[in-house]
This record gives sequence, C-alpha cells and structure tokens, in this order.
Amino acid sequence: MVKQITLDYGNVMEKVLGPGGLKDEELRMIFGRLQSARDNIERMVREGTIGFPALPDNQQLPEEIKKVVRKMSPGKENFVVIGIGGSALGNIALFQALNHPYHNWLSRQQRTGLKLFVPDNVDPDYLAGLTEILNFRRTIFNVISKSGTTAECLANYFVLRKILEKKVGPKNIQRHLIITTDPKKGFLRQQALKEKIVSFPVPENVGGRFSVLSAVGLVSAAFCGLNIDKILSGARTMAGYLREAEVGKNPAALYAAINYLYYYKGRRIVVMMPYSSRLYGLADWYRQLWAESLGKKFNRDGQEVRIGPTPIKALGVTDQHSQLQLYIEGPADKLLVFLSVAKFGRVVKITGPSDHYLSKATLNKLIQSEELASRLALTKAGCPNLTFVLPEISPQTIGELIYLLEMATAYAGELFGVNAFDQPGVETGKKLTYALLGRSGFEKELAEIAAWQRNFGSGSLNQYQC
Repeated sequence: MVKQITLDYGNVMEKVLGPGGLKDEELRMIFGRLQSARDNIERMVREGTIGFPALPDNQQLPEEIKKVVRKMSPGKENFVVIGIGGSALGNIALFQALNHPYHNWLSRQQRTGLKLFVPDNVDPDYLAGLTEILNFRRTIFNVISKSGTTAECLANYFVLRKILEKKVGPKNIQRHLIITTDPKKGFLRQQALKEKIVSFPVPENVGGRFSVLSAVGLVSAAFCGLNIDKILSGARTMAGYLREAEVGKNPAALYAAINYLYYYKGRRIVVMMPYSSRLYGLADWYRQLWAESLGKKFNRDGQEVRIGPTPIKALGVTDQHSQLQLYIEGPADKLLVFLSVAKFGRVVKITGPSDHYLSKATLNKLIQSEELASRLALTKAGCPNLTFVLPEISPQTIGELIYLLEMATAYAGELFGVNAFDQPGVETGKKLTYALLGRSGFEKELAEIAAWQRNFGSGSLNQYQC
C-alpha cells in the first residue's frame, strides 16, 4: 500500500517565503547528517535500544487485544484509562480522531464501542466528578504505567479500585480491571500476577510518549470500537516508505531538518495547528512527544546545551480568532505546522439567504478556505509554515501520521545531539514528589525541601507575597 500523507514544505523555502526562508543548498547541506541520523536510528533498533519502530510489525498483539475485548465487553458501557502523560494522551488522540465527535453521548446502539474516559490528572474535583457519573458495574478500568509505580496513576487507581470493590465485591474486580505495565517488574505487574488480572506488557525499550502503537494506546482503541489492525497497517505503510525513501524525499527526516534549521534561525517555538477538531488531541499528544524528547540540558557528550524547541497547540479555525494575530505580527520566533484534511467525513451545506455569499458554500469549503488563507497570510508576513496533508481522517492515515511524527522526533534528537528517549528533568520532579509524600528512600530529597522551605518558602520571604 502506498502512503497517503504528504508533507508540503514550500512555504519554508526562500523561493516562496522570501528573505529568511531556507535556501535549497541549506537544506541539501544537511542531507549527510540526516543519513547519519538514519544509520544511528537503525543501529539502535538492531541493538534493541529503542523499540517503537517495530511496534507496527507485532500482528499478534491486536489479536490478543480483540480476544480480551470479546470476553470483557458484553454488558459494559464505559472504559476508563487510568494513566498520565504517555499513558493517556495517545489514547485521547486516537479516540478523538477516529470516533464520532460525540461518541460518549450516543446510545449503545449508535456507538461502535464503549464510552471512553481518561482522568489524566490528580485534581480531586475532576476524579470525584467522574465517580459520580460512572456506573461501576458497567465499567472497565485499564491501569497504565510502564514502571508500575507512577504516583498519579496509582493514586487514581487506589481511589477507583476502592469504590469498585464496594460496588461489585472484591471477588469480581477481575471482570472490570486490565493492567498495562512492565512485563516483569513493578507494583502493577505484581498485582496482575497475584490477582490474576488481565494484563498487557509495555515493551521495556519503548518510552511512554512513543507507546501509542503498543497496548498502551491500542487496548482502549479496540474497546471503543476502532479498527486497530488498520491503525497498525497505516503505521507499517509509513515505516516501509521511510525505510526506502532517500533522505531528501523522506518526510520524517525533512520535517526534523526544517525544525532544526529554523531553531538556529531563532524560530524556537513550533505551533501545530490542525484544521480539524478531530485532530486537536493529536496536537496535544505531539506536544509531549516533541518537548520531552528534545528539551534537554545536556547533549550526548555530556556538555551543557539547554536545547529544545517549544511545541504549542492551536486549532483552526478557532485560534485564528485568538492566536493568529500574534503569529503574523508578533515576534519572529515561530514555525507553524498545519494538519490539513483534504476530504472530511461529512458535507454540510450552508443554507442562508439566497443572496448571501455563504449560501453558495459548505462548511467544508469554508474551513479549507480559511486554512489556505491563514497559510498565505503567514507566508506573506514572512512566517515559515509547512503542512501535513491527510487525504481523509481514517485509521490508516492516523497510523501513518503517528509513526511519521515519532520517527521525525528520533531524527531531530540525532540532529540536536541529544538523547530523545530519556527525560531526566521529569525524574527530578518525581523524586521530590515522592519525598513530600513520605516514600522511603527519598530522605535526601526531603532534607533538601526542608532546607528550601526554611530559607525561601512558607512565608519566610513574605515581602514577595501580596
């Protein structure tokens, strides 16, 4: 199958954008580094250092997932993902892109699968509100944490499990629980083994933000009625194309290169702006992928570099009326990335007065015209922008786009010279949280916090309070 997504990057080139745009030779000069990046990525895959590129090839996993869906779905209405970050955002992205926009409001007969809820925060009002609307007897909970020790995930799990036990009885909770975690270790893996809870593994060499094409994202997708075989097929199609394409025709490599080159031209903010509400969740997922992978204090040689583009999400046409003014006339520090849909799933005619210009149009024509107008306005203002064009929103194209962006992130990590697959800054915050909650083994961090509070916190510098 031929890939369906195309990358239009003409509006970043000097021939179109004018002064400040990339010259052809600037882009060609980086092709050698892109080839080296490709070689490094392929080596890491062969050595087993990274595993996300191989996820689409696992054709046994979807069969195992579908078997569990057939067994557990009857009589159920809701599917709750208990996770955060990479254990949540991909689930939301798939659900929003591929399900009916108001899926959770449809009747069971109208819906293709279960309703989805993803309480991806430990806001007490947020979680308590969910417990007030759920019928626990008709709900399945998928607890997702690669480490099996994520504080936020476990906290929400403990709260929801306690209620579940009261509603269905401790002996029946296995009918309502799935655990997705490390295949061998961690608290959740031990729970799954001890209580014989259905479980799926998160591959050890796949980080959370790269895991949407594993059980992390596919389980909820299948329970909510999506065709996970086609999602993986789309990813395999893109993987095959990227393996064979020369770097100058490789959309993942070119996207990484354009971002890298513009970073050093001072455009260090990347705005992903889908012109489809269904793709807004994907822009949210991309923010974590790009930020957590590329925002690093040290490069691979241990030198302090403090590097990384800042990803922002926007929505067309909504944010034409809130952010576009800044992008066109504000600081020249942004690169715009549009997600464009050639054919929407429905055609909606505008039925106004016969003499009104809008009456000759459709909402489809209007949103596509506004997208084109925004791209042209940005280009005229000298703001570089590029566009991923999806012929339609389908499991195939979403699988393609996810794989493309993940591989582009790997390429960008190589160009910036950083490890795109760790997140040491996040780990610092986790350790401090554990210390504040009294977890054993984090006494050093607790002492640091106490010293800080004595010197700077709890009102000691009340001249800075108002």
